Amino acid sequence: MIAIPADPNDPEDRDVSVAALERGLMGRRVRQLRNRLGLSQEAFARTYGIPLASIRQYEIGRYMPPPAVRAYLKVIAAEPEAAARAVADAA
Repeated sequence: MIAIPADPNDPEDRDVSVAALERGLMGRRVRQLRNRLGLSQEAFARTYGIPLASIRQYEIGRYMPPPAVRAYLKVIAAEPEAAARAVADAA
């Protein structure tokens, strides 16, 4: 299903699917969370135990985080210090 049709006047433009739009919006939320916490991608990945490559892929909208990671991101957003302590204690 197409969420945003391509501009017929732009030969380089492409349709955007609903799934691609959802991935892009999720990527934006991940980036906004990371920026709100004042962390680089590397620091966010290290602090919260999420692979750096995954953070990068989520932020550019290439992949949608799996449901467990989406739930974990909600925990990080609500209780960033507690989530960081839990990861540090598990190491």
